[in-house]
Amino acid sequence: MSILLIGCGGSKRAAAKKKLATRPAKTYENTNKTDKRDTPAETSVETKKAYEYSSFSSVEEYINHFAPIAKEEMRLYKIPASITMAQAVLESGAGNGDLTKKANNHFGIKCHNWTGEVVYHDDDEAGECFRKYRDPKFSFRDHSLFLTGRSRYADLFDLEPDDYKGWAKGLRKAGYATDPKYPQKLIAIIERYAMYNYDAEILGTKVRDFKPEPSDKVVLHRVVKGETLYSISRLYNLTVEELKKNNGLRDNTINVGQQLNVTPQYNGF
Repeated sequence: MSILLIGCGGSKRAAAKKKLATRPAKTYENTNKTDKRDTPAETSVETKKAYEYSSFSSVEEYINHFAPIAKEEMRLYKIPASITMAQAVLESGAGNGDLTKKANNHFGIKCHNWTGEVVYHDDDEAGECFRKYRDPKFSFRDHSLFLTGRSRYADLFDLEPDDYKGWAKGLRKAGYATDPKYPQKLIAIIERYAMYNYDAEILGTKVRDFKPEPSDKVVLHRVVKGETLYSISRLYNLTVEELKKNNGLRDNTINVGQQLNVTPQYNGF
């Protein structure tokens, strides 16, 4: 039996609830002028509905809501839509992380030289500064600019545009995340939700049918501060009862550092 460790966020930027503080902004705009497309693209018919933020009851709902934006970013910046969406799911807790809900920050991008609004959020250190966006689409655009504007990610753009595995490994190698399991987490999310088909749509290649197969791999999740069985179940598209059954739990009590079996039960279909 092989073991794959999957968590809910690279560099500890998961959906844990944290105390947030805000300060007024001088301007909402990104001052990075290295690319003429440094603001969100014109809203297409396909993406208009995705630009209204709301809470999400499932991972699929979150993915369906923001996939049009990820595909639009792929058209403009050549970053696989599958990678963008997998990172968004992982970093934002499928849209339900406290940082995401309060700041529309779906990728855990920190302030650096940002002059817009910010929030303070406990991450690698207490009270770190994160960018706040007036609209989620700015977060997705900032993610594109972050990758295209830094030389350490340049080699990624030499990969085939649908090589999501190469991208996942390359992001970790280039220092995007400190978690050694970050590539496996992204790949698992992409394959679980067939996100590679978003890349195929943009490239005009064949969209693959996806049907989950029974696996002998055990998927484990390490509990971090602020998580509950409910929040973890939503991240992995399981019910609380399935989580409890997988782990022999009699109640909803879990502890920080505890490893939970979050392997989906496909029942052979």
